[in-house]
This record gives sequence, structure tokens and C-alpha cells, in this order.
Amino acid sequence: MQPVIPFPYPALHATHGGIWIATADGTVRTVSRGEAIGFAGETPTILLNAPVAATRLGLGEISGLDLLELYAFVHPARFAVPTPAGLARALDMTPPENDPAAASFLLAAAAALLDRIDATDWPEREGAWSSAQALARLRWPWAAAVGQRIRKPQVAERWLFAKLPEWEEAPPRPQPRPVVLGDTETQENLARLLGDGAEPREGQRLYAAAAARAFDPRSMEGRPNLLLAEAGTGIGKTIGYLAPSALWAAQANGTVWISTYTKALQRQLDRETRRVFPHPPEHRVKVVVRKGRENYLCLLNLEDALQGGFQGRAAVLAQLVARWAAYSKDGDMVGGDLPGWLPTLFRKAGSTALTDRRGECVYAGCPHYRRCFIERSARAADGADLVIANHALVMILAQRRREEGAPLARLVFDEGHHLFDAADSTFSVALTGQEAIELRRWIIGPESKARGRRRGLAARLSDVASYDEEGGLALEDARAAAAELPADSWLARMAEGLPLGPVERLLAAVRATTFARARAADAGYGLETEAAELDGPLVEAATHAIEALEALVRPLTRLRQRLDAVLADAPDWLDGPARARIEGAIHGLRNRTVMIDAWVALLGRLGGPIDPDFVDWLQVDRVEGREYDVGLHRHWLDPTRPLAETVLKPAHGLIVTSATLKGADGWDGADARAGVPHLDQPPTRFEAASPFDYAARAEVLIVTDIKRGDLSALAGAYARLIAAAAGGTLGLFTAVQRLKAVHARIADRLARDGLPLYAQHVDPIDTGTLVDIFRDDAHASLLGTDALRDGVDVPGSSLRLVVMEGVPWPRPTVLHAARRAAGGGTAFDDRVVRARLAQAFGRLIRRADDSGLFVLLSAATPSRLLDAFPPGTPVTRLTLDEAVARVAARLSTAPSLRHQGNPVEGALPE
Repeated sequence: MQPVIPFPYPALHATHGGIWIATADGTVRTVSRGEAIGFAGETPTILLNAPVAATRLGLGEISGLDLLELYAFVHPARFAVPTPAGLARALDMTPPENDPAAASFLLAAAAALLDRIDATDWPEREGAWSSAQALARLRWPWAAAVGQRIRKPQVAERWLFAKLPEWEEAPPRPQPRPVVLGDTETQENLARLLGDGAEPREGQRLYAAAAARAFDPRSMEGRPNLLLAEAGTGIGKTIGYLAPSALWAAQANGTVWISTYTKALQRQLDRETRRVFPHPPEHRVKVVVRKGRENYLCLLNLEDALQGGFQGRAAVLAQLVARWAAYSKDGDMVGGDLPGWLPTLFRKAGSTALTDRRGECVYAGCPHYRRCFIERSARAADGADLVIANHALVMILAQRRREEGAPLARLVFDEGHHLFDAADSTFSVALTGQEAIELRRWIIGPESKARGRRRGLAARLSDVASYDEEGGLALEDARAAAAELPADSWLARMAEGLPLGPVERLLAAVRATTFARARAADAGYGLETEAAELDGPLVEAATHAIEALEALVRPLTRLRQRLDAVLADAPDWLDGPARARIEGAIHGLRNRTVMIDAWVALLGRLGGPIDPDFVDWLQVDRVEGREYDVGLHRHWLDPTRPLAETVLKPAHGLIVTSATLKGADGWDGADARAGVPHLDQPPTRFEAASPFDYAARAEVLIVTDIKRGDLSALAGAYARLIAAAAGGTLGLFTAVQRLKAVHARIADRLARDGLPLYAQHVDPIDTGTLVDIFRDDAHASLLGTDALRDGVDVPGSSLRLVVMEGVPWPRPTVLHAARRAAGGGTAFDDRVVRARLAQAFGRLIRRADDSGLFVLLSAATPSRLLDAFPPGTPVTRLTLDEAVARVAARLSTAPSLRHQGNPVEGALPE
């Protein structure tokens, strides 16, 4: 082994409060932004999260030795909050007490990580030497330091593709046995999951008993046993439904699908199921987290990236992802054990090209098919007792399983108040330029050669085309028809008034009509207008586009039929991989012909009478004035109609549950959101109020003297309230522009007082990691939009104040206007606002010992909306000065403002 070279480089730590440089001799000094920029440009510098450091310095990007990259190399698939304190805890080091100490800590952390490479018990050693050699060839900044420490293995090490286990085929699972769960055994299983000494909760016991009845054998086809259950925060609904779910799965030898709306709850449910199956080997078999294909690492894409498909920084990302893949539990790149901050370190080099987002999988034709994370997850789900998925995937799979005659029979929809929204998205149709160009690329292939392994349908089926003459002709006809779809630079051609082909001309007409009709107040951002009373040129363009799409769907349908015939009368060359590749092509053709048929149906209604079941509109998507898509959209006026037909009716038993399922609308609102009016059998209903003492633990403050539209006053209010609470604040906005404006005005000021402020759409960090950082530091605050209003679980003093910029009225979109007219006008708006207020307030009290304040900066808050908050919660209207004093008196001395524990291991309150 070569002698270790001392690590001589300095460290730079930048926050909104200042910039510090630490050197190896122990010196720490404060520097100006200009000096820091010059220093980092001239000297190899240790950083923590280079994109964030660049943002703090006002730079587009900064190069250096990023500790997070080194951590990802040394400890792949291990969690760490990407802050000095978070990294210290991940490395079992003492967190720095202040920013100057943080600069010195970066040097100590670098030494500690490099020392771990020397340790004999380094658990992630296998594959590290090979990876380090590849990274050195890419001139990775850490390569020299790592190369001095890492030992070449005496025996060639297994690496990635050889290291990953292969999945095995299993026989189909038999139909579940009909069983009826007894009340006593359900309660005994609940007690077992809670463990000895658990506090008995009557609401949870009754909830579990009600949930058990959803697993009874159904009495008639199309009439599922449906339970609608509202269980307030603190009831313990998760264990309440897991107890009968696991019991039924064991006795009936069946699978229960547990569906969520947010990835955060999927992760939490995965942890909670360890109570059901505490032994890791059993848990891996009995519980599977299932997501859409686009969430998982594609090994073929990774291989292409490693073999030259990625260049520069993107190639470094591919190597670090390969290190992670060798140790990952399931290959989940979005919400799994890949650190959410890793792809953001590479910005535009992003990880999306490493997943299967375009449906190009060749299935068994892939050399890594037997090790594929996606295939392993799908097969594991078939044999699991509990499958944790999301609403959108469950709805898509339910449609497919219904066609195959094997429906998803037992379902639990947690976060059930989002069932309507998930159905709205799943059953919608969008004919846009981006969708059309992706279809063209799927058939023809990319126009650019710089797209890695992407190949068109003709290239993927060339052997079939040479064997089957009719199939080859269909393939050629499909290629010719697909050439009429939008191609690269279609947006530029439309802006110049030179569209090519019938679909581009249709999109150009859509764009022109939208600009002519959309309100001028929307200029700079997304525009939309109702697809009604359309002029002749647009309707004529739609007619020509229909002809082009029908000319495409015909050869695609014929090709699918020929592929079916090839499988039925298999030639000698059709081995297992080729058969699976053709089966994959058939599946892709089926999906795309269904999509094209939906486009044709959408266009066929233009210029005719309005279909009362649907809402159609034209849209131009823009961000800060930059157009990125144009298209036509169709949504069901009531998306629970297809939900009932494809998901609810085929099932045997379902539970739809949430802490805010009813909201302020009562059971009628819950019924409407869950699709009950479209079922032939009424549901069972259960309700248990939260046991939390909201009257004593929380208060709603409505500030009456902030003028609407006054950004300076709004920013000042946020700054004063956050300072009064000493951090621990979640700030919620209804518009990204106002969020950015407020953050720009107050971030530096708060940071100088030791109160870090983070923000969605500002900090180059993914939302999940932002929440992790917020949860980890009781003095930090976080600003965000809709994604943070629901699904954020931050128990303890890290979240003690929620501030909303105003009443969260719904945006006046075409879709909202149609549903508003059908749903009672202002009463519909009020229902939407009450639900949003309830969801936002629900972030505040997550445990019985939590306390906090909810502040609404809106003088004109109607009293009729205040029943959105839990009964008994005090509501006070007051001035900003009075609100700041109330917050300071109640929250600035919040108990033990300290680290709340590893956020990955946090407990579920429900």
C-alpha cells in the first residue's frame, strides 16, 4: 500500500448568514462573497453540497471536492441529512455548534470518510476499488485522495451486475380462501403488533374491528365490501388496518394492496410493517413496495451510461449510482434508499436517463433481465402478503388486471381524501407536443445520435420484419405514419409560424387560439382556454390530425396482430428472450393504440356539442414566459365514475381511510370523493375523532392587518413570525413567485440570527431532502407550496408554527370552473378551501405532546371556513404585532429545541 498523503485542501462553508473558510492548520476566517468566489476558483476546496454552496455565492455552479459525493462512494445506500450536523450524526461525530465550527468540521468529516476506507470492517468495500479506478479515469475530484487509501483486492471482486441477485420464477398464487376474521383474533393481532405495555386506545380498537369487515367474502359480483373510515390524527389508523390486513393475508393466502398518495407515507408504511414481520428475511418476502417503472434504475440504461453513454459530470453520477445499485434494497431511485440529494448534486446531468421513462424495455431481450429491479419487484408483489403502492399505480394495475380477469381483490386506500385527485389524473387524456414527439421516437427512434441506446420500434423488431412479410409492411407503414407527428424543434417552428405536418399544424392552431382567448393577466405563465365555440381553422386542423392519427393506429394494430401470430406459430429462431421481447412490444403497442384512440375521441368532439361527462380545454404550458408544451386536455367531470368501474366494482373489499376523509362536508362529501354514488351497494362508515387536546395544544391566529398584494409587508410578517418562534416554521404559499420574493427578502436576515431558511423552487435540493433537513434542525424553517401542505410528517418541536400567506382559494382554471358549476358554486370553493386548511393544520400536531400555532395572513378570512379546524381549537383574529407577541410567548421557549432523531426512523402518528 502506498503511503498516505496528508489531505491539504481547505474547506468552504457558505450560508445565508455568511461565508467561512477553514484550513488544515486550524484557522477559520470569515470572507466576503467575492473573496470566496476567487478562492474557490483558484484552490481545490472541500464543500458540502456544491449546488447549494454555489447558490449561496450567487453562482450558477461551483467545482470542488463535495463531501456528499465522497459519502455516496464510501457509504452507498445509507441515509444522511446533507448538512454539517446531519453528516456528523451519520458519521457518529459531534455536530458543530455554529457556522465557523461547521467549516472546520468539513475537514474533519473528509478525514473521517477517508479513514473509513482504511478500516478493516468497512462493509461497502466490495466493488469500491473497481469503481475508484473508473472514477479516476473520469477525473473525479476525490479520486486522488481515495486512490491513496483504497487497496487493490487480491482476488477479482464481484461488481454490480455479477453482485446483484437473480429473481426466480414462481407458480401462480392460488385464489385466496374465503375467510371471516373474528373480532377476538383481530384484537389479539392488534395487541401483538402494538407490543407489551402499549397504551390501549379505544378508537384504534374499534377502527380495527370495523376494518376487519372489509375482508369478509363479498355477497355479489360488482358489490364490494367498502369501508369509509375517518380516523383523526393520533388514533393509530395505520396499525389499525394493518392488524386485520396481515391476519387476512395469512389465513386466506392472499395479497392486500395498501395504497398511498405520497412517497413519504410509502416509506413510513414500509417501516411500520416491520411490526408485522420483525425478522428482516421474512419482511423482505412478505412486504413489497411497488412503484411505477419510472422510479427504478434500469440496468441496461446504466450499462450504456457506464460504457460511454454519459460524459463529464453525468458519467461520475453513473458511477456513483452503480455503487449504490450494488447495495440497494430494491433499486428505487425516487423515494427509496438512493439519497434524494445525490442526483441534485449533478443538476442537468440528472438521473432520469437511468430509469425507464419511455417504455422502451425489451424485457427478456435485456442481458440483465433476471437481475432487473423492476421485474423483481413485480414478481415479489405477486407472492407478498402486503404490497405498498400508490394510488396512480394501483388504478393502472387494476385496469390491466380487470382485463385479464384477475382483479386486485383487497385494497386499502390510505390518504383516501386524495382518491378523487389521483383518479382525475389517471383517467385523463392529453394530446400535447411532448406526448406526440415521444410517440414518434418510440416508433421511429431518436433524430439525434446522442441519445444512448434508444432505438425505434423498427430496430427493436428487425428480426420479426425479416421473417414476417406482412408484419414488416405494417412496421414500414407505421414508420411512415409516425413521420407526420411532431419532430425535434417543433416549438421553434410554431413560434415562427412554420409548423410541419398535420399534428404540428393542429398544435399551432391550439396555441394561437389560446393566446387569443386567455386572460392578459396570465401573461408569462401557463395559459388555457375552454375548448368551446372553436373557429373553423382549428376544427379543420383537428380533422386533418384525426386522419393522420388513424393512419398511424391502423398499421400499429395490424403489427400487433402479426406479432400475436408469430408467437402462436413460433419460428425456430424464437427463443425465450426473443419471445419476451415480442411480448413487450405487444404490450407497448396495446398501450399506445389505446392512447391514440383517446386522442382521436378528444379531437372528434371539437366543434361539436359539449359532452357533459368531460371537460376539454386548450393549454400552453410556460414557466416564466418560456413555452415548453402545447396541447389539448380532457378530464372527466367526475373521475370517480371510471374509478368505480375499473377499481372499486371488481374488488372484493376496500378500505378508504384518512384523518380528514369527511372534512367539513360530512359523509356526503366523502361518498362523492370515493365514488360511492356509482356503486350498487352502500358502504360501511366509521368515524373516530382525534384524541389530541387541540384546545390546549394549538391555536389558530388570523392576522388582520396585512394588505393583500403587499409583498414587503408579507415578507416582513414571515420574518417576524419565524424570528418570534426561533425557527421551526413551515411557511405555505399558493404561488411560487410570492414564495421566491419572500425568501429573497428575509433569508439573509434570519440566517444572521442563526435561523436557517430553506425553500422549494429556490434551493437546488429535492423536496424530500428539504423536509429531512427541516426535521433535523429545530431552528430551521421551510417555505413551500402544495407539496408541503399534505404528507409532511414532522413530529416534535422541529415544526411548531405553520404560516399560510392567505386563504388557499383554488385557481380559476377551466376544469375548476366546470366542477364549480356542477358542485354548487361558492359551496364547492368552500369545500376545497376547507380541505386545504385542514390538511395544512394537520402538519402541526402529530403527537399527543406536540403544541404549536397556525397563522393565517388574511384579514378577509370568512368565518364559514373556520370549521375546517378541529373542534375546540381556539381561533383568534388579531394584528401582526399581537400575533408576533403570542408566538414569542408560546413558542420561543419550546421544550428542548434540539435534534429530533433520525428522520428516517420517525414514528407514524396515525
